[in-house]
Amino acid sequence: MFTGIVEELGKIKRITRGSDRQTITVSCNRILEDIHVGDSIAVNGVCLTVVDYGKDFFIADVMNETFSRSGLGSLAIGSPVDLERAMPANGRFGGHIVSGHIDGTGKIKSMRQDGNAVWFEIGTARDILDGIVEKGSIAIDGISLTVALVSADSFKVSIIPHTLQETVLGHRKIGDVVNLENDVIGKYVKKFMECQDSTGITREFLLANGF
Repeated sequence: MFTGIVEELGKIKRITRGSDRQTITVSCNRILEDIHVGDSIAVNGVCLTVVDYGKDFFIADVMNETFSRSGLGSLAIGSPVDLERAMPANGRFGGHIVSGHIDGTGKIKSMRQDGNAVWFEIGTARDILDGIVEKGSIAIDGISLTVALVSADSFKVSIIPHTLQETVLGHRKIGDVVNLENDVIGKYVKKFMECQDSTGITREFLLANGF
């Protein structure tokens, strides 16, 4: 589990895409302090497993499915990436619950300066928007953010200078693809509600389920 608080801005050092193995090599420093083979690291919000590492890099296997269904497929040598280690049991919960299992991608539709902040408008699919609520949480490229506005085909977030400086959002431009993960609590509630029949929630239903 992650919390969406980016620890370091890494850089893609190598991408290997072959018939027998596909990997990415990420240059970094801070997250290598206590790294081990088998550790989980969120790369732009995608949970990957460390298979090897050195003094200034780590290597992770990446499936075709991950390349095709996330923004990792558009990475190139030198691309900056957000990095976060899995949260320790005694760690500080600074963001929100982030699984590293993204729901899909979005595309930056607009960026607008507003004082010391920048508004980002992200266009995405209807099924992802259905799980986004105003003032709720969203992970964009692994960054825990608060949703400011939601419309029929997009949502907006306001980004402070620190976040722009310390994450990949400071390198983004209009048209870029970003990874999105909806709030996991909202996803479970949505699934639970979809399982109910057309009669909806009644007093009897609530009593039967312990409410």
